[in-house]
Amino acid sequence: MRENRVKKVMREGEIAIVSHVGFADPAVVEIIALAGFDGAFIDMEHTGFDLQLMGEMIRVADLCGITSVVRVPDNDSKLILRLLDMGAQGIQVPHVAGLEGAKQAVSAVRYPPLGERGAAGTTRAAGYGSVPWPEHQRTSNDEILLIAMTEDMKGLNEIEEIAGLDGIDVISLGPTDISAALGISDPKDPKLRQSFEGFAGQISKVGKAKVYIPVFHSALYFTPAELQQMGVSYTSVAPPPPTIVLNALRDSAKRIREETSK
Repeated sequence: MRENRVKKVMREGEIAIVSHVGFADPAVVEIIALAGFDGAFIDMEHTGFDLQLMGEMIRVADLCGITSVVRVPDNDSKLILRLLDMGAQGIQVPHVAGLEGAKQAVSAVRYPPLGERGAAGTTRAAGYGSVPWPEHQRTSNDEILLIAMTEDMKGLNEIEEIAGLDGIDVISLGPTDISAALGISDPKDPKLRQSFEGFAGQISKVGKAKVYIPVFHSALYFTPAELQQMGVSYTSVAPPPPTIVLNALRDSAKRIREETSK
């Protein structure tokens, strides 16, 4: 497996940035690469994307030299295996059920001895059989990015144990679901910001997994500089392409209506 651009950026001490794909079109992945992002965040949790489309998006990301990060709908080892065999370079698991859920994710993503990922030597990820099997196992375990999303109280209460687990690269702190878990509905509530700063500090204190918090998120607005101060190494950038297009079209329609009503 080729070098993972997102992991390379994080190893160099910088913040890796990814953009949501949003539209069911592999061309968006190419546009994300041309725009200068390190990876494309391909969401299967909140979309209707099918496996054929996923394979096409993953292939485009590879050809463009960026990281394909797939958020799966749940902690399903069989689906994760199929995506990895397609060549996905990143797996993001939502609602990780504490330490046991994180262990389950590691088991699905990593080859032995770290995990129990199923073996098949003729997949796209293995170069259709052109890559020696030991090399494929080693580079896959080294380069695949595994992100655990701690979005409920069980995950948050066990965040340090998850952060110390071998095979977990990044812990995601999602503002929308964590706000709900904490019972804080106001994005400007200082307690919410303090909570995120505390969670990020706990992860960083362990010194293994990196921290992921979205930038410019409406549920809790952090600037790039603020994230950097908190030790964040990975972020997804809002708004996603569908929202960008919607806002641009809305502004265009409004401007035309205003000018033609004069």
